[in-house]
Amino acid sequence: MPDDAVAARAAAEEESAFSHPAVEPDATAAYGDHPDQLIDFYAPRGAAGPAPLVVVLHGGAWRAPYDRRHLTPFAHFLARRGFAVANVEYRRGAAASGGGAAAGPGGATATAAGRWPDTFDDVAAALDALPALVREALPQADVRRTVLTGHSAGGHLALWAAARHLLPAGAPWRVDGPPPLRGVVALAPIADFGVAEKLDVCGGAVRQLLGGEAHAGERRPYADPALLLPTGIATTLVQGRTDLIVPEAVAESYADAAAKAGEVVGLTLLEDVGHFPLIDPAADACAVVAEEIAQLAW
Repeated sequence: MPDDAVAARAAAEEESAFSHPAVEPDATAAYGDHPDQLIDFYAPRGAAGPAPLVVVLHGGAWRAPYDRRHLTPFAHFLARRGFAVANVEYRRGAAASGGGAAAGPGGATATAAGRWPDTFDDVAAALDALPALVREALPQADVRRTVLTGHSAGGHLALWAAARHLLPAGAPWRVDGPPPLRGVVALAPIADFGVAEKLDVCGGAVRQLLGGEAHAGERRPYADPALLLPTGIATTLVQGRTDLIVPEAVAESYADAAAKAGEVVGLTLLEDVGHFPLIDPAADACAVVAEEIAQLAW
């Protein structure tokens, strides 16, 4: 397909994904004092008995304009599939001076990407607090069957959160053993920082997340999922083959790194699918994502 046709389809995919109205949660709980330290909960629809818990981490290049609300239709979609859902917010990059925000997460250039170490502090704190919060806010959820998923930058954070037991000694987020997860389903994740940087994914977002060139080298071992392997946790990557925002080479490189570390990571490549159909309830790709989650959760 010609490049202009691919770009036009990608724009249509993004428009479709962002056309759905936000869906209000059934409950919201705080895991800290900052306004962004919140988790929205969606109760499973039509589920008999305890339902698997799906924890979702939104994308948006770790940048401030893009919060969890754009992922609420996806969270609601999963709840309608019988899952209990926790949609996690976290601190993101501060606004840059001048200029407006781009139309969607894929084109985000108006703010810095991420806040070091706040973005990582929040994801770790949210997951540590989640079992207690779920018992209070979402008693229908079975935390023993938890699957972690995330899209784009959120896919990175999902892979990173599943690898905290492999962080360098002394890392503030390190835990003693693998987290109690049934698995991880990472959607178009920024999974390999080296490849993402070479491809200039999201306009240098990785470099910004790490605090710029001066800090990137020393911080990458604490943040790059491709360096935190093998996790020992069942992991599947779902990737559109025509993704112009996070190209499939990023996911393929992570899967290759896992294989070299002795771990098999599933890689589901979807033909004629770009970045946003993975979280668009109107797209067939979203049903594929739900099935990948179900295979790990049930």
